[in-house]
Amino acid sequence: MTESRLPTARGAVFGKYAAATLARLLYRVTITGAANVPRTGPVILAPNHTGFLDAPLLMGTCPRPVHTLAKKELFKGPLGWLLHGVGQIPLDRDDPSRSMVKSGIGVLDDGRILVVFPEGTRGAGDFAELRTGLAWFALRSGAPVVPVVFTGTASRGRTFGSMPGLRSRVEVVFGRPVTLPTGGGRTRSALDAATEQLREALVAHREAVASRTEEHK
Repeated sequence: MTESRLPTARGAVFGKYAAATLARLLYRVTITGAANVPRTGPVILAPNHTGFLDAPLLMGTCPRPVHTLAKKELFKGPLGWLLHGVGQIPLDRDDPSRSMVKSGIGVLDDGRILVVFPEGTRGAGDFAELRTGLAWFALRSGAPVVPVVFTGTASRGRTFGSMPGLRSRVEVVFGRPVTLPTGGGRTRSALDAATEQLREALVAHREAVASRTEEHK
């Protein structure tokens, strides 16, 4: 796969610094566990997803530039132009395209970071149910999966009004990487087993963050 077919790496770098600047201006941001993100090589970030702020906040707080699988409906008009420009990847959640899969794997094969929201859409953010896409990319690429949990980015919400207020405290917590066993195969049973292994790791990370947050109240 040639570089020309991949999402723009330079655009992802620009997106990272632009998002980081906006995050610092609009919110009081704390980043915890950034050292858990490998400094080089392919990485998959697996964040929970409750609100509109999650994806741009992660773009601005991850130590390295990221390429996020985002729903294709966003890639229209000026916003679509912007998302393509900062190296993000359109995703049809009901019918993943061959080009999307190639782009995601290409990003990982090129040693970059791919963001996969494992729940597939905004919701409770508790990792109770995962789609198999996260495990598929992890098994196919061999990349470690880093759990990510947001706090303060608003409760479950599907409108811009659910976003946190200006200068609110928000935190992004990166967990320890999880690497799936190699040679696990690509059968449906292997994919289901890998998905469950990742779900357990993501739930454990979320519970640890919730427990720590409760202790500091």
